[in-house]
Amino acid sequence: MTEWSDQLAQLVRARGAELSRYGYLLCGDATEGADLVQEALVRVFARPRRSWSLGDVEGYVRRTMLNDFLDRRRRSERFTRLLPRLSSPDSAPDHSGGAVRRLDVVEALGTLSPRQRACVVLRYYEDLPVAGVADRIGLSQGAVKRYLSEALARMSGAVDPPWADAGAGPDEQRVGAGRTVGEGNAR
Repeated sequence: MTEWSDQLAQLVRARGAELSRYGYLLCGDATEGADLVQEALVRVFARPRRSWSLGDVEGYVRRTMLNDFLDRRRRSERFTRLLPRLSSPDSAPDHSGGAVRRLDVVEALGTLSPRQRACVVLRYYEDLPVAGVADRIGLSQGAVKRYLSEALARMSGAVDPPWADAGAGPDEQRVGAGRTVGEGNAR
């Protein structure tokens, strides 16, 4: 095997699952995410390159995936819902709260613009600081903060907070310092 094919095999063995999850989060669809990974690997390894460390190769593949995702969305004006709601309001109660919550997050990500979605995935899934997100996407930190703010505002109505299943109503939700929502600053 040649050096580049050894690097490719090592990358897929060591980081293939993480790259697939990253593609899924960007696209919201497992098949499209897998295609994104494959296309990025082909682009990165199409030309012979010098020896890279595994981290360098992975970073380059992730950047290629992000660019490809943004290019696809930019070219395509059609917008489709990626995952339909699984149950109707009158169906039997679903006890798979974590899975449904994850699907709600994926569906909420589908309502965002490509840049907003990329910012949210990089900031909260990849756990990059705002400066890191700005550097990866090629935006200013202020633009990243704006995209994140708009994205979180848009997603807040679509995704129930984790404590919503606990049965606490909005007046009973704790907000810190011993106060509950609705108490305001009056003591």
